[in-house]
Amino acid sequence: MSELNRQVRDILEGSFPILWVAGEISNFKRYDSGHCYFSLKDSGAQVRCVMFRNRAALLDFQPREGAQVEVRAVVSLYEARGDFQLTIEAMRPAGLGALFEAFEKLKKKLAAEGLFEAARKRPIPAFPRAIGIVTSLKAAALRDVLTTLQRRMPALPVVLYPCAVQGAAAANEIAAAIAAASERREVDVLLVCRGGGSIEDLWSFNEEVVARAIAACTVPVVSGVGHETDVTIADFVADMRAATPTAAAELVSPNRQELQLRVDHLQGRLARALRRELQTRMQRLDGLQRRLRHPGETLQRRREQLQQARERMRRALRSRLDARGQQLARLGLRLAHNAPDLPQKRQRLARQAERLAAASQAIAARRTQALALLGARLAALNPSAVLSRGYALVERKDGHVVQAAAQLNPGDAITVRFADDAINAQVTGTPHDIQQKLF
Repeated sequence: MSELNRQVRDILEGSFPILWVAGEISNFKRYDSGHCYFSLKDSGAQVRCVMFRNRAALLDFQPREGAQVEVRAVVSLYEARGDFQLTIEAMRPAGLGALFEAFEKLKKKLAAEGLFEAARKRPIPAFPRAIGIVTSLKAAALRDVLTTLQRRMPALPVVLYPCAVQGAAAANEIAAAIAAASERREVDVLLVCRGGGSIEDLWSFNEEVVARAIAACTVPVVSGVGHETDVTIADFVADMRAATPTAAAELVSPNRQELQLRVDHLQGRLARALRRELQTRMQRLDGLQRRLRHPGETLQRRREQLQQARERMRRALRSRLDARGQQLARLGLRLAHNAPDLPQKRQRLARQAERLAAASQAIAARRTQALALLGARLAALNPSAVLSRGYALVERKDGHVVQAAAQLNPGDAITVRFADDAINAQVTGTPHDIQQKLF
Protein backbone atom coordinates (compact mmCIF):
# COMPACT_ATOMS: atom_id res chain seq x y z
CA MET A 1 0.00 0.00 0.00
CA SER A 2 2.79 2.42 0.90
CA GLU A 3 4.49 1.77 -2.40
CA LEU A 4 1.21 2.29 -4.24
CA ASN A 5 0.53 5.60 -2.50
CA ARG A 6 4.11 6.72 -3.21
CA GLN A 7 3.79 5.95 -6.89
CA VAL A 8 0.42 7.73 -7.06
CA ARG A 9 1.98 10.76 -5.36
CA ASP A 10 4.85 10.77 -7.84
CA ILE A 11 2.41 10.50 -10.72
CA LEU A 12 0.27 13.40 -9.40
CA GLU A 13 3.23 15.68 -8.71
CA GLY A 14 4.81 14.85 -12.06
CA SER A 15 1.63 15.19 -14.10
CA PHE A 16 0.43 18.58 -12.82
CA PRO A 17 2.53 21.73 -12.85
CA ILE A 18 2.42 24.24 -10.01
CA LEU A 19 -0.87 26.05 -10.51
CA TRP A 20 -3.11 28.74 -9.05
CA VAL A 21 -6.39 27.58 -7.51
CA ALA A 22 -9.16 29.85 -6.20
CA GLY A 23 -11.64 28.88 -3.48
CA GLU A 24 -13.07 29.50 -0.03
CA ILE A 25 -11.14 28.60 3.14
CA SER A 26 -12.86 26.04 5.36
CA ASN A 27 -11.80 24.39 8.63
CA PHE A 28 -8.67 26.53 8.91
CA LYS A 29 -6.27 25.50 11.72
CA ARG A 30 -2.79 26.77 12.56
CA TYR A 31 -0.86 24.47 14.89
CA ASP A 32 1.89 25.36 17.34
CA SER A 33 4.40 24.03 14.86
CA GLY A 34 3.39 26.88 12.50
CA HIS A 35 1.89 24.56 9.87
CA CYS A 36 -1.57 25.46 8.56
CA TYR A 37 -4.24 22.91 7.55
CA PHE A 38 -7.54 23.77 5.86
CA SER A 39 -9.83 22.85 3.02
CA LEU A 40 -10.36 24.87 -0.13
CA LYS A 41 -13.83 24.60 -1.62
CA ASP A 42 -16.13 26.07 -4.20
CA SER A 43 -19.77 25.43 -5.00
CA GLY A 44 -19.11 21.92 -6.33
CA ALA A 45 -16.04 20.44 -4.63
CA GLN A 46 -13.40 20.78 -1.99
CA VAL A 47 -9.79 19.63 -1.45
CA ARG A 48 -7.58 19.30 1.59
CA CYS A 49 -4.64 21.74 1.78
CA VAL A 50 -1.49 22.06 3.84
CA MET A 51 0.78 25.09 4.13
CA PHE A 52 3.99 24.45 5.97
CA ARG A 53 5.53 26.86 8.46
CA ASN A 54 8.24 28.33 6.20
CA ARG A 55 5.59 29.34 3.61
CA ALA A 56 2.98 30.45 6.12
CA ALA A 57 5.52 32.85 7.69
CA LEU A 58 5.63 34.79 4.41
CA LEU A 59 1.93 35.69 4.43
CA ASP A 60 1.16 39.39 4.77
CA PHE A 61 -2.42 38.77 5.94
CA GLN A 62 -4.20 36.45 8.35
CA PRO A 63 -6.23 33.69 6.61
CA ARG A 64 -9.66 33.31 8.17
CA GLU A 65 -12.62 31.02 7.86
CA GLY A 66 -14.74 31.72 4.78
CA ALA A 67 -12.18 33.99 3.10
CA GLN A 68 -11.93 33.80 -0.66
CA VAL A 69 -8.28 33.21 -1.58
CA GLU A 70 -6.06 32.21 -4.45
CA VAL A 71 -3.32 29.70 -3.73
CA ARG A 72 -0.25 28.63 -5.64
CA ALA A 73 -0.14 24.88 -5.03
CA VAL A 74 1.48 21.57 -5.88
CA VAL A 75 -0.94 18.67 -6.52
CA SER A 76 0.11 15.80 -4.19
CA LEU A 77 -1.02 12.84 -2.07
CA TYR A 78 -0.61 12.37 1.66
CA GLU A 79 0.80 8.84 1.74
CA ALA A 80 -0.05 8.00 5.36
CA ARG A 81 -3.81 8.30 4.76
CA GLY A 82 -3.96 8.21 1.01
CA ASP A 83 -5.62 11.63 0.98
CA PHE A 84 -5.53 13.78 -2.13
CA GLN A 85 -4.26 17.26 -1.12
CA LEU A 86 -2.68 20.53 -2.28
CA THR A 87 0.67 21.64 -0.86
CA ILE A 88 0.39 25.45 -0.72
CA GLU A 89 3.43 27.49 -1.83
CA ALA A 90 1.79 30.97 -1.70
CA MET A 91 -1.56 32.53 -0.86
CA ARG A 92 -3.25 35.85 -1.57
CA PRO A 93 -6.76 37.21 -1.20
CA ALA A 94 -8.93 36.40 -4.17
CA GLY A 95 -8.90 39.04 -6.89
CA LEU A 96 -5.47 40.37 -5.95
CA GLY A 97 -3.90 38.73 -8.96
CA ALA A 98 -5.60 41.16 -11.31
CA LEU A 99 -4.81 44.06 -8.97
CA PHE A 100 -1.14 43.16 -8.81
CA GLU A 101 -1.05 42.80 -12.56
CA ALA A 102 -2.64 46.23 -13.01
CA PHE A 103 -0.22 47.65 -10.42
CA GLU A 104 2.84 46.34 -12.22
CA LYS A 105 1.55 47.42 -15.63
CA LEU A 106 0.94 51.01 -14.51
CA LYS A 107 4.24 51.07 -12.64
CA LYS A 108 6.17 50.08 -15.76
CA LYS A 109 4.27 52.61 -17.86
CA LEU A 110 4.93 55.54 -15.54
CA ALA A 111 8.55 54.51 -15.00
CA ALA A 112 9.08 54.48 -18.77
CA GLU A 113 7.74 58.06 -18.88
CA GLY A 114 10.31 59.12 -16.25
CA LEU A 115 7.80 59.95 -13.49
CA PHE A 116 9.85 57.98 -10.97
CA GLU A 117 13.18 59.58 -11.85
CA ALA A 118 15.12 61.07 -8.93
CA ALA A 119 16.11 64.05 -11.07
CA ARG A 120 12.52 65.37 -11.22
CA LYS A 121 11.90 65.10 -7.48
CA ARG A 122 11.96 68.39 -5.60
CA PRO A 123 13.46 68.98 -2.16
CA ILE A 124 11.12 69.32 0.79
CA PRO A 125 11.39 72.78 2.41
CA ALA A 126 12.94 72.66 5.87
CA PHE A 127 10.74 75.49 7.19
CA PRO A 128 7.45 75.58 5.27
CA ARG A 129 5.15 78.57 5.77
CA ALA A 130 2.07 76.33 5.51
CA ILE A 131 1.34 72.62 5.08
CA GLY A 132 -1.47 71.15 2.99
CA ILE A 133 -3.13 67.80 3.76
CA VAL A 134 -5.05 65.73 1.22
CA THR A 135 -7.11 63.12 3.08
CA SER A 136 -10.57 62.35 4.43
CA LEU A 137 -12.09 64.35 7.26
CA LYS A 138 -13.01 61.06 8.92
CA ALA A 139 -9.64 59.39 8.46
CA ALA A 140 -7.72 58.38 11.55
CA ALA A 141 -4.61 59.43 9.66
CA LEU A 142 -5.80 63.06 9.78
CA ARG A 143 -5.95 62.99 13.59
CA ASP A 144 -2.49 61.45 13.73
CA VAL A 145 -1.05 64.10 11.39
CA LEU A 146 -2.69 67.01 13.21
CA THR A 147 -1.58 65.66 16.58
CA THR A 148 1.99 65.32 15.33
CA LEU A 149 1.99 68.83 13.83
CA GLN A 150 0.54 70.27 17.04
CA ARG A 151 3.24 68.58 19.07
CA ARG A 152 6.14 69.54 16.79
CA MET A 153 5.16 73.04 15.56
CA PRO A 154 1.81 74.37 16.86
CA ALA A 155 2.11 77.71 15.04
CA LEU A 156 2.47 76.10 11.62
CA PRO A 157 -0.65 76.82 9.47
CA VAL A 158 -2.42 73.76 8.04
CA VAL A 159 -4.74 73.79 5.00
CA LEU A 160 -6.99 70.75 4.56
CA TYR A 161 -8.09 69.57 1.12
CA PRO A 162 -10.78 66.99 1.99
CA CYS A 163 -11.57 64.06 -0.25
CA ALA A 164 -12.58 60.42 -0.10
CA VAL A 165 -9.65 58.03 0.27
CA GLN A 166 -11.51 54.79 -0.40
CA GLY A 167 -14.18 53.76 -2.86
CA ALA A 168 -14.97 54.01 -6.55
CA ALA A 169 -14.85 57.84 -6.71
CA ALA A 170 -11.92 58.26 -4.34
CA ALA A 171 -9.19 58.42 -7.00
CA ASN A 172 -10.83 61.33 -8.85
CA GLU A 173 -11.47 63.19 -5.60
CA ILE A 174 -7.85 62.75 -4.51
CA ALA A 175 -6.62 63.99 -7.89
CA ALA A 176 -8.98 66.99 -7.75
CA ALA A 177 -7.80 67.90 -4.23
CA ILE A 178 -4.15 67.75 -5.35
CA ALA A 179 -4.93 69.88 -8.40
CA ALA A 180 -6.70 72.46 -6.20
CA ALA A 181 -3.71 72.71 -3.88
CA SER A 182 -1.40 73.07 -6.87
CA GLU A 183 -3.51 75.83 -8.40
CA ARG A 184 -4.06 77.80 -5.20
CA ARG A 185 -0.38 77.61 -4.13
CA GLU A 186 -1.17 78.54 -0.56
CA VAL A 187 1.08 75.90 0.97
CA ASP A 188 4.78 75.06 0.59
CA VAL A 189 4.41 71.28 0.86
CA LEU A 190 1.50 68.87 0.40
CA LEU A 191 0.82 65.67 2.37
CA VAL A 192 -1.21 62.95 0.63
CA CYS A 193 -2.05 60.43 3.32
CA ARG A 194 -4.40 57.83 4.75
CA GLY A 195 -4.14 54.99 7.27
CA GLY A 196 -3.35 51.37 6.59
CA GLY A 197 -5.63 48.77 5.03
CA SER A 198 -5.82 46.02 2.48
CA ILE A 199 -4.65 46.49 -1.06
CA GLU A 200 -8.25 47.09 -2.10
CA ASP A 201 -8.58 49.81 0.55
CA LEU A 202 -5.44 51.55 -0.71
CA TRP A 203 -6.15 51.01 -4.39
CA SER A 204 -7.25 54.60 -5.01
CA PHE A 205 -3.59 55.63 -4.56
CA ASN A 206 -2.59 53.18 -7.31
CA GLU A 207 -4.78 54.88 -9.92
CA GLU A 208 -3.14 56.66 -12.86
CA VAL A 209 -5.19 59.83 -12.35
CA VAL A 210 -3.73 60.25 -8.85
CA ALA A 211 -0.18 59.56 -10.06
CA ARG A 212 -0.43 62.17 -12.80
CA ALA A 213 -1.96 64.71 -10.44
CA ILE A 214 1.01 64.29 -8.08
CA ALA A 215 3.46 64.59 -10.98
CA ALA A 216 1.78 67.81 -12.20
CA CYS A 217 1.56 69.41 -8.75
CA THR A 218 3.48 72.69 -8.47
CA VAL A 219 4.41 72.16 -4.81
CA PRO A 220 6.46 69.28 -3.38
CA VAL A 221 4.35 66.24 -2.45
CA VAL A 222 5.00 63.80 0.39
CA SER A 223 3.18 60.46 0.26
CA GLY A 224 2.20 58.91 3.60
CA VAL A 225 -0.18 56.11 2.64
CA GLY A 226 -0.75 53.00 4.75
CA HIS A 227 1.79 51.33 6.96
CA GLU A 228 5.51 50.85 6.46
CA THR A 229 5.07 47.69 4.37
CA ASP A 230 2.42 49.22 2.09
CA VAL A 231 3.68 50.54 -1.24
CA THR A 232 1.56 52.43 -3.76
CA ILE A 233 2.11 54.11 -7.11
CA ALA A 234 1.70 57.45 -5.32
CA ASP A 235 4.83 56.64 -3.27
CA PHE A 236 6.91 56.29 -6.44
CA VAL A 237 5.68 59.52 -8.05
CA ALA A 238 5.76 61.69 -4.91
CA ASP A 239 8.82 63.80 -4.20
CA MET A 240 9.29 61.85 -0.99
CA ARG A 241 7.70 58.80 0.63
CA ALA A 242 7.01 58.43 4.35
CA ALA A 243 6.35 55.07 5.98
CA THR A 244 3.18 56.30 7.76
CA PRO A 245 1.06 59.46 7.93
CA THR A 246 2.67 60.29 11.27
CA ALA A 247 6.13 59.91 9.72
CA ALA A 248 5.03 62.19 6.87
CA ALA A 249 3.96 64.86 9.36
CA GLU A 250 7.32 64.60 11.14
CA LEU A 251 9.11 64.79 7.80
CA VAL A 252 7.55 68.09 6.68
CA SER A 253 7.37 69.92 10.03
CA PRO A 254 10.30 71.32 11.96
CA ASN A 255 10.55 70.17 15.55
CA ARG A 256 9.93 73.12 17.83
CA GLN A 257 11.71 71.52 20.78
CA GLU A 258 14.75 70.63 18.70
CA LEU A 259 14.79 74.12 17.19
CA GLN A 260 14.45 75.65 20.64
CA LEU A 261 17.33 73.53 21.91
CA ARG A 262 19.37 74.52 18.89
CA VAL A 263 18.53 78.19 19.37
CA ASP A 264 19.41 77.93 23.05
CA HIS A 265 22.68 76.25 22.14
CA LEU A 266 23.50 78.89 19.51
CA GLN A 267 22.45 81.64 21.91
CA GLY A 268 24.82 80.24 24.52
CA ARG A 269 27.64 80.03 21.99
CA LEU A 270 26.92 83.59 20.88
CA ALA A 271 26.88 84.84 24.47
CA ARG A 272 30.20 83.11 25.19
CA ALA A 273 31.70 84.47 22.00
CA LEU A 274 30.51 87.99 22.82
CA ARG A 275 31.85 87.66 26.34
CA ARG A 276 35.25 86.51 25.08
CA GLU A 277 35.33 89.28 22.49
CA LEU A 278 34.37 91.86 25.12
CA GLN A 279 37.09 90.66 27.45
CA THR A 280 39.62 90.75 24.63
CA ARG A 281 38.60 94.29 23.67
CA MET A 282 38.75 95.38 27.32
CA GLN A 283 42.28 94.03 27.68
CA ARG A 284 43.28 95.71 24.46
CA LEU A 285 41.76 98.99 25.69
CA ASP A 286 43.72 98.71 28.93
CA GLY A 287 46.90 98.18 26.95
CA LEU A 288 46.19 101.18 24.73
CA GLN A 289 45.40 103.27 27.80
CA ARG A 290 48.79 102.39 29.29
CA ARG A 291 50.47 103.40 26.06
CA LEU A 292 48.51 106.65 25.82
CA ARG A 293 50.45 109.72 27.03
CA HIS A 294 49.80 113.47 27.28
CA PRO A 295 50.60 115.35 24.02
CA GLY A 296 52.87 117.72 25.96
CA GLU A 297 55.00 114.82 27.12
CA THR A 298 55.23 113.52 23.60
CA LEU A 299 56.22 116.95 22.27
CA GLN A 300 58.87 117.38 24.98
CA ARG A 301 60.29 113.95 24.21
CA ARG A 302 60.37 114.79 20.52
CA ARG A 303 62.13 118.12 21.27
CA GLU A 304 64.78 116.30 23.29
CA GLN A 305 65.25 113.74 20.53
CA LEU A 306 65.54 116.55 17.97
CA GLN A 307 68.12 118.39 20.10
CA GLN A 308 70.15 115.23 20.51
CA ALA A 309 70.00 114.57 16.79
CA ARG A 310 71.08 118.17 16.07
CA GLU A 311 74.05 117.84 18.43
CA ARG A 312 75.07 114.52 16.90
CA MET A 313 74.88 116.11 13.45
CA ARG A 314 77.04 119.07 14.52
CA ARG A 315 79.69 116.75 15.96
CA ALA A 316 79.60 114.53 12.90
CA LEU A 317 79.97 117.55 10.55
CA ARG A 318 82.87 118.95 12.58
CA SER A 319 84.56 115.56 12.59
CA ARG A 320 84.04 115.22 8.85
CA LEU A 321 85.51 118.69 8.17
CA ASP A 322 88.54 117.99 10.37
CA ALA A 323 89.16 114.70 8.57
CA ARG A 324 88.89 116.34 5.13
CA GLY A 325 91.26 119.17 6.22
CA GLN A 326 93.89 116.68 7.34
CA GLN A 327 93.48 114.73 4.10
CA LEU A 328 93.87 117.95 2.08
CA ALA A 329 97.07 118.83 3.98
CA ARG A 330 98.55 115.37 3.25
CA LEU A 331 97.70 115.71 -0.41
CA GLY A 332 99.35 119.15 -0.50
CA LEU A 333 102.56 117.73 0.90
CA ARG A 334 102.52 114.90 -1.61
CA LEU A 335 101.89 117.37 -4.44
CA ALA A 336 104.74 119.62 -3.31
CA HIS A 337 107.03 116.60 -3.08
CA ASN A 338 106.09 115.28 -6.52
CA ALA A 339 105.82 118.67 -8.40
CA PRO A 340 108.04 118.70 -11.64
CA ASP A 341 111.03 121.20 -12.33
CA LEU A 342 109.43 123.16 -15.16
CA PRO A 343 112.48 125.30 -16.29
CA GLN A 344 114.67 122.19 -16.52
CA LYS A 345 111.93 120.37 -18.40
CA ARG A 346 111.62 123.33 -20.85
CA GLN A 347 115.40 123.37 -21.56
CA ARG A 348 115.41 119.62 -22.15
CA LEU A 349 112.44 119.96 -24.46
CA ALA A 350 114.23 122.71 -26.47
CA ARG A 351 117.34 120.53 -26.87
CA GLN A 352 115.23 117.61 -28.02
CA ALA A 353 113.48 119.86 -30.58
CA GLU A 354 116.88 121.04 -32.00
CA ARG A 355 118.10 117.45 -32.26
CA LEU A 356 114.86 116.41 -33.97
CA ALA A 357 115.16 119.22 -36.56
CA ALA A 358 118.78 118.30 -37.37
CA ALA A 359 117.92 114.63 -37.71
CA SER A 360 114.99 115.47 -39.99
CA GLN A 361 117.23 117.55 -42.30
CA ALA A 362 119.85 114.79 -42.49
CA ILE A 363 117.25 112.15 -43.29
CA ALA A 364 115.75 114.40 -46.00
CA ALA A 365 119.17 114.96 -47.64
CA ARG A 366 119.92 111.22 -47.67
CA ARG A 367 116.54 110.47 -49.16
CA THR A 368 117.02 113.12 -51.87
CA GLN A 369 120.38 111.65 -52.94
CA ALA A 370 118.93 108.10 -53.06
CA LEU A 371 116.01 109.34 -55.16
CA ALA A 372 118.36 111.04 -57.67
CA LEU A 373 120.41 107.85 -58.00
CA LEU A 374 117.31 105.75 -58.62
CA GLY A 375 116.10 108.26 -61.23
CA ALA A 376 119.41 107.98 -63.11
CA ARG A 377 119.25 104.22 -63.07
CA LEU A 378 115.63 104.29 -64.25
CA ALA A 379 116.50 106.64 -67.10
CA ALA A 380 119.31 104.31 -68.18
CA LEU A 381 116.89 101.38 -68.31
CA ASN A 382 114.15 103.26 -70.18
CA PRO A 383 113.45 101.46 -73.54
CA SER A 384 112.75 104.79 -75.22
CA ALA A 385 116.21 106.02 -74.34
CA VAL A 386 117.72 102.83 -75.76
CA LEU A 387 115.71 103.21 -78.99
CA SER A 388 116.84 106.84 -79.31
CA ARG A 389 120.41 105.56 -79.62
CA GLY A 390 119.53 103.72 -82.85
CA TYR A 391 118.14 100.48 -81.58
CA ALA A 392 114.79 98.95 -82.59
CA LEU A 393 112.24 96.65 -80.79
CA VAL A 394 110.79 93.70 -82.73
CA GLU A 395 107.36 92.32 -81.72
CA ARG A 396 105.24 89.54 -83.08
CA LYS A 397 101.62 90.18 -84.04
CA ASP A 398 100.51 88.77 -80.68
CA GLY A 399 102.51 91.44 -78.87
CA HIS A 400 105.36 89.21 -77.64
CA VAL A 401 108.88 90.71 -77.96
CA VAL A 402 111.26 88.77 -80.26
CA GLN A 403 114.49 88.26 -78.39
CA ALA A 404 116.26 86.01 -80.91
CA ALA A 405 116.18 85.59 -84.68
CA ALA A 406 115.58 81.89 -84.27
CA GLN A 407 112.13 82.72 -82.97
CA LEU A 408 111.08 83.95 -86.44
CA ASN A 409 110.31 82.05 -89.61
CA PRO A 410 110.09 83.32 -93.17
CA GLY A 411 106.71 84.87 -93.82
CA ASP A 412 106.05 85.88 -90.13
CA ALA A 413 104.49 89.33 -89.71
CA ILE A 414 106.32 91.53 -87.21
CA THR A 415 106.22 95.07 -85.88
CA VAL A 416 109.46 97.05 -85.61
CA ARG A 417 109.36 99.88 -83.08
CA PHE A 418 111.79 102.84 -83.31
CA ALA A 419 112.17 105.73 -80.94
CA ASP A 420 109.72 107.90 -82.81
CA ASP A 421 107.34 105.39 -84.54
CA ALA A 422 106.68 101.75 -85.52
CA ILE A 423 106.39 99.89 -88.85
CA ASN A 424 104.93 96.58 -89.91
CA ALA A 425 107.26 94.14 -91.72
CA GLN A 426 107.47 90.54 -92.88
CA VAL A 427 110.34 88.07 -92.43
CA THR A 428 111.71 87.11 -95.85
CA GLY A 429 114.57 84.88 -94.76
CA THR A 430 116.56 83.37 -91.94
CA PRO A 431 120.00 84.54 -90.81
CA HIS A 432 121.54 81.57 -92.64
CA ASP A 433 119.99 82.68 -95.90
CA ILE A 434 121.28 86.16 -95.39
CA GLN A 435 124.86 84.89 -94.79
CA GLN A 436 124.75 82.83 -98.01
CA LYS A 437 123.73 85.85 -100.00
CA LEU A 438 126.46 87.91 -98.46
CA PHE A 439 129.16 85.37 -99.06
